Amino acid sequence: MLNPFKKDSFGYNLLIKRTVIFVFGLITWYRYTRINSIKIVGAEKLKDLPPQGVLFVSNHQTYFADVSAMYQVFNAAENGVYNRLPFYTLFRPKLNVFFVAAAETMKKGLLPKLMQYAGSVSIKRTWREAGKNVSRGVDPKDIANIKKAMETGWTITFPQGTTRPFVKGRRGTVHLIRELQPVVVPVVIDGFRRAFDKTGMFVKSTGNLLNVTFKDPLVLDFEQENDKLLDQIMVAIEQAPEFLKIKDE
Repeated sequence: MLNPFKKDSFGYNLLIKRTVIFVFGLITWYRYTRINSIKIVGAEKLKDLPPQGVLFVSNHQTYFADVSAMYQVFNAAENGVYNRLPFYTLFRPKLNVFFVAAAETMKKGLLPKLMQYAGSVSIKRTWREAGKNVSRGVDPKDIANIKKAMETGWTITFPQGTTRPFVKGRRGTVHLIRELQPVVVPVVIDGFRRAFDKTGMFVKSTGNLLNVTFKDPLVLDFEQENDKLLDQIMVAIEQAPEFLKIKDE
């Protein structure tokens, strides 16, 4: 039985965290499997990953629907189920999962604030804030928090830092990977932009096929140039320029 007073590495009460994951999971499970359909590929690869030090890098189509879908897959994997989302796996979620999100996004409204309890690692954007372009260095506290998350379990990040497709990835992701040298797993998602609004909280259309594909961990040379590392990641999550050309054909 879960200790009602136990907390995770960020001080979130695990009983409340489990409740938040269940409630949001209940809503999104219905949206993914009933009014839309979901196709999961490669989730069996999760069983071979270490319990800590794993960084999932993914393209980004909505603020929250993408990450919630990955949570659902992780919950299923925690229960020994792969490439499908049985409802009962919501009752035994994977609690040591975290996702990197812009601090200003997590402050917009009650629902994002509640979702922080699911495992948000809030960071300050280095290039944009309050709708304006900025230029500043990475806050060492942000790196420390991401490191804490990865030392505890699995972490999800979106290298592009935006829901717009085929945008060049941010170098902050490369600095993070170079410093922490995690197991890096690429994830490619599709269909969420058609099904949900930009936030991912509201249904835009139904009957869509949602795709979540997990690829093999990347073989990375942490000593190579930043741009080459970033290019390898962008190719892996199918957001490099050549994929835009393929889409247009």
